[in-house]
Amino acid sequence: MRYLFIATALLVNGMAFSQQKPSMRSDSLVPVAEQTQKKPIVPAGDKNELKYNLNESGTHFFKVTFLNQIWLRQNQSNPGTTVIGEPKDQTFDIGLRRTRIQMYGQINDRTMIYLQFGMNNFNYLSAFPGYNTAGTPSNRKIQAFFHDAVGEYTVFKNKDYLKIGGGLTIVNGLSRFSAPSVSSIMTMDVPVFAQATVDQTDEFSRKLSLYARGQVGPIDYRVAISDPFPIATNGAVPPALSSNATFAQKGHTKQYQGLFLYQFFDKESHVTPGYMTGTYLGKKKVFNIEGGFITQKAAMWRQEGADTLYQNMNLWSLAAYLDMPLNAAKGSAISAYLGYFNTNYGSNYLRYNGSMNPGSGTTQPLTGLSGTQGNSFPMFGTGSVWYAQAGYLLPQNLLNGNGLLMPYVSAQIADYQRLTKSMGVYNVGVNWLIRGHNSKLTLDYQNRPIFGATGNALEQAGRRGSLTLQYQVFI
Repeated sequence: MRYLFIATALLVNGMAFSQQKPSMRSDSLVPVAEQTQKKPIVPAGDKNELKYNLNESGTHFFKVTFLNQIWLRQNQSNPGTTVIGEPKDQTFDIGLRRTRIQMYGQINDRTMIYLQFGMNNFNYLSAFPGYNTAGTPSNRKIQAFFHDAVGEYTVFKNKDYLKIGGGLTIVNGLSRFSAPSVSSIMTMDVPVFAQATVDQTDEFSRKLSLYARGQVGPIDYRVAISDPFPIATNGAVPPALSSNATFAQKGHTKQYQGLFLYQFFDKESHVTPGYMTGTYLGKKKVFNIEGGFITQKAAMWRQEGADTLYQNMNLWSLAAYLDMPLNAAKGSAISAYLGYFNTNYGSNYLRYNGSMNPGSGTTQPLTGLSGTQGNSFPMFGTGSVWYAQAGYLLPQNLLNGNGLLMPYVSAQIADYQRLTKSMGVYNVGVNWLIRGHNSKLTLDYQNRPIFGATGNALEQAGRRGSLTLQYQVFI
């Protein structure tokens, strides 16, 4: 833990120091005390976007963004965890959770292009044999890929009623957290379970899809038909056929999905295809209720005696999202989300997952499950999930103009068929928004369950924790 204690001390120290230095105007790099003696050299304010207008009004444009999320993490390992062949009760790692480049624009009244390129979960194990590249030669320089490549047509000129698009896209159903705008999330990381088929039959939650989306009055909608990837192409050895459902390795069917929102106050942005903002930091008054679904025929299979049975995948959710200012004068705001997810992947489906897992193997494997080492837990499964998060943006004058503080909490309560009882994964953290989402530090503690086998079921056998410091830079 000493590494993160040092990093946390530096964070607190920096915040204290920043309150003692001369105050800075938002439109200049010169301290206020010096501005009374001479004029600032830079007359204009800093720009926070890279945007090229294609017409005088700016309605036609092309924009580029860059995102980097750096993690410093101390993790208590799951039982039996090994790191490159050695047992490790604890790990400390430095990694890139996400590094992305977005390029998009409205190139005329009706046509939009959207591209995203980057990599995810890049740490010291990123090319370890049998970890992410199962069966291929080790090569740490193979991580970056296109996340999105979309073309979109606006049917009604200058209106958001109907937009039709296609390509490799994150536009999908289930929930707002199934297509999160990761640069603006309130918690340090997204609830990954909501990206229901991530890296199984999709490409980091992106699918080859034809979609329609739009806003009509208070209704925001998106519907899509997707062409899933075969499970055998996800870079890992597919699990053996057993009595527990897994993604089918034979046959191919299309996936149908949709998300529908009713917006009571301000409308949310409809510029980029699919992505939904995490928190507006009090800049909007938003209250939505939503419902979403994903369905695919014969997506799963399992064995019953000598027979192979195919099962449909049916997922749906209902949720409410609130993000609004509390005190305009002080700049305080609240952000909250509560959702119920019904997740039917077939009989007894269960999948372990851990974000940027710091463990490479285990000496205590659980039958029929892979990736149980490191920081992983049963993230996906057949059953139901309640997910909630809440955060409070503290008054702007708290740090004397040197950024904002936003503490938060979140909880994932899952009741999966193969667990003997419900499990809870809890996070508590705080954001130091040095310059909004463009430059922010997040300190997060996660407490998660660990499990042992009881026949075909899993029984909770204790808990583990991880402490992570993230620095995000976004423009």
